[in-house]
Amino acid sequence: MAPPPPSPSMAPPGLIHSAPGPLDTSAASAAASASAASMSGSVTETPSAIQICRIMRPDDANVAGNVHGGTILKMIEEAGAIISTRHCNSQNGERCVAALARVERTDFLSPMCIGEVAHVSAEITYTSKHSVEVQVNVLSENILTGAKKLTNKATLWYVPLSLKNVDKVLEVPPVVYSRQEQEEEGRKRYEAQKLERMETKWRNGDIVQPVLNPEPNTVSYSQSSLIHLVGPSDCTLHGFVHGGVTMKLMDEVAGIVAARHCKTNIVTASVDAINFHDKIRKGCVITISGRMTFTSNKSMEIEVLVDADPVVDNSQKRYRAASAFFTYVSLSQEGKPLPVPQLVPETEDEKRRFEEGKGRYLQMKAKRQGQAEPQP
Repeated sequence: MAPPPPSPSMAPPGLIHSAPGPLDTSAASAAASASAASMSGSVTETPSAIQICRIMRPDDANVAGNVHGGTILKMIEEAGAIISTRHCNSQNGERCVAALARVERTDFLSPMCIGEVAHVSAEITYTSKHSVEVQVNVLSENILTGAKKLTNKATLWYVPLSLKNVDKVLEVPPVVYSRQEQEEEGRKRYEAQKLERMETKWRNGDIVQPVLNPEPNTVSYSQSSLIHLVGPSDCTLHGFVHGGVTMKLMDEVAGIVAARHCKTNIVTASVDAINFHDKIRKGCVITISGRMTFTSNKSMEIEVLVDADPVVDNSQKRYRAASAFFTYVSLSQEGKPLPVPQLVPETEDEKRRFEEGKGRYLQMKAKRQGQAEPQP
């Protein structure tokens, strides 16, 4: 798959002047504007924002009673896939489906509980020649009190794949920006992300190997793997896995690693950029492996790798399909943060990954402190 997307910076909403999606409350006025534009001979604008929602059920919960981080990631991806596929098919030409290529860093700002309604809003904020940037906000609503809170912000990147040949990446219809600076800012995010994706792919040769009788608090002690046969229910109509399905499995494995390490309830705090390096087809056997890379006093970083094995196709070897870093926190039964047992790296590779994780942690900590400072 062609490397698309860019950096984690969240652009402000309302970037694109486009007719809204069917759930937008301003549909009537926007439809009138679009009709007038069509009569005047200008380009018909395409939907740039949608919203989906559903109530959280008991089967969405973890053992602590909060909604799984993977469930929320899956909903985020579904909204992104809808709006990007709709946009990429908005003009006459070869039909396509939008495939997830990357998810930028996603913070879980507040827990979502069973019985609350999740409102997932998605908006297209930039397009390059072969990719679409979608920003997604998630709100939780207590339907008894009407109270709402922001739980997640995410930026996702999609590429349009031809329905006739899913290995062919098509061109993306352009969008109309209200200011020229918005397009330039999007281009900078795109170029920065291309470099980061390439760097990630270069270091993707690692394999998580099992170790007999590992010591507590070591990397080997908590590392975990899940093997999953990709079936029709995991896939799009065109035979490759939904990005949201992969992310949900990745979150489950990361959660197992975190729980094994600290022996307490755990919750997803954030997800660093998730890179999708190649498509996973129906019939593949995928191995999702997770290992602890770094611990601070109150958080754990877990690297998750997804390898696909096309067991029914002898012409293709096992390959790395996706990778990401998940951050978890440990909670008491009352939901209060607990200290995290410190990781004990043993091998030189584990020590190197620990130092890299420490660098990511300090960089993000500094960024958050900078954002918290009052603006002049």
